Amino acid sequence: MSQRSAISLWDRHAQQLVPATLVDALDTGDVIQAALSWRPLIEARIQKLLADGIPRSQWPEHLHWDWEAKASAVAGLLAYQIMGIECEGALQGMMLAATVGKVCHIPSQAGRPLVYIHFLATAPWNDMEFVDPPRFGLVGKVFLAAAIQLSRDNGFRGRVGLHSLPQAEPFYHSSGMTDLGIDPNGENLRYFEMTPAQAQTFLP
Repeated sequence: MSQRSAISLWDRHAQQLVPATLVDALDTGDVIQAALSWRPLIEARIQKLLADGIPRSQWPEHLHWDWEAKASAVAGLLAYQIMGIECEGALQGMMLAATVGKVCHIPSQAGRPLVYIHFLATAPWNDMEFVDPPRFGLVGKVFLAAAIQLSRDNGFRGRVGLHSLPQAEPFYHSSGMTDLGIDPNGENLRYFEMTPAQAQTFLP
């Protein structure tokens, strides 16, 4: 049974915080419905990029993510959960996180368990790559806070790790995570971790 928590998002149109809901465990049907609602903007963006002759190296890096496949792959696996943020009747973002299988690499925390964020995405209408101006902000910060809380709930003291797409690296730097450099075993993506002290700063 999923739990729902009251949170806030930043409405960029109204320039104010608005009430929203964090859902800690979406089922496969919820994910599929969200993916279908996101698809028209994503497909329109791909067609525009192709028409403009933009090199694929300059495309939004998460365009290829298939949330339906991700949800099906982890369905029924207790170590994985897909969180969502609801606002104004729509899912404004999704995050797939795991509570087993990963340990810390920061020397002071080496070998200790952490929550690993596999994927984190905001809805395309919240992304300037798709619409200008985008609608809601703070989706990434809400999800990172949720991952910290999930870590604490599992006794991991706020330890979180993830591999970041290059376009998302500034967000994780600004969130106070430790940059451990390019990981050749992680699709050559930059790897970030959050220590308990960093988690306490981000989410007191």
